[in-house]
Amino acid sequence: MARTLALFDLDNTLLTDDSDYLWGRYLADAGLVDGPAYEAQNARYYALYKAGDLDIHEFLAFALRPLRELALPRLIELRGRFVAEWIVPRVAPGARALIERHRRDGHMPVIITATNRFVTGPIAGLLGVPALIATEPERDAEGFTGRALDPPCFQAGKVARLESWQTRYGYAGAYTYFYSDSHNDLPLLERVDVPVAVDADPQLTAVAAARGWSQLSLRGVS
Repeated sequence: MARTLALFDLDNTLLTDDSDYLWGRYLADAGLVDGPAYEAQNARYYALYKAGDLDIHEFLAFALRPLRELALPRLIELRGRFVAEWIVPRVAPGARALIERHRRDGHMPVIITATNRFVTGPIAGLLGVPALIATEPERDAEGFTGRALDPPCFQAGKVARLESWQTRYGYAGAYTYFYSDSHNDLPLLERVDVPVAVDADPQLTAVAAARGWSQLSLRGVS
C-alpha cells in the first residue's frame, strides 16, 4: 500500500507571515541592501504574488541576489538571527499540533514552499519537519550564483518538484493531504487527494467553498 504524505505550504500556512518577504525586510533593516529601494521592490513583488501575477523568475533574480553578494558565513549568521527573531514568533499556534497529528497517524510530513531552501531549511527544522521541497538556489564552486534551478517550486512548478521528490524517495502514488493558504497553490491542491484551505486568501476561500474543500485556521488555537 502506498504511504501517505501530509504536505504543508509554509508561508501564511504554518507561519502567520511570509518568510520570503520577511527575509527581504530583514536584510533591508540590517542595512545589507539598499533599504528603501529594496523594500519597495520587495513589497511590489509580494503584492504581485498575492494577486497571482508574480513573474517568479523575475522575482528570484531579485530575491537571490543577496545570496550571491554576501559571504556565506555572514549569510548563515544572519539567517540564524532571522529565524530566532522574526520566524519563531510567527509560527502559527496550531501548526505543530497539526504536523504531530499526521505523524501520529503514520503520515510523512513534508513542507513544500516557493521560498528558497537557504531561508526555509532552518524553518523546517524549527517545526520538526525533516522533508523539505523548496525552490533551489543554484550554487557553483564559488558559492551561490544568484539564480535558481528550474523549475522553481511555485504554482505548476510545485507539482513538478513534488513528483520528482516522490519518485526519488519512493512515494510515487502516495495518498496525499495538502494544506495551503494561497490560490497560487491551486495546481497542487487540485492534484492531491485531500486539499485543505488554511487561513486562506479570498481567492482560495471562494474556490474551497465552491468545491467543498475543508477549511481551517491554525491561528488563535494552541
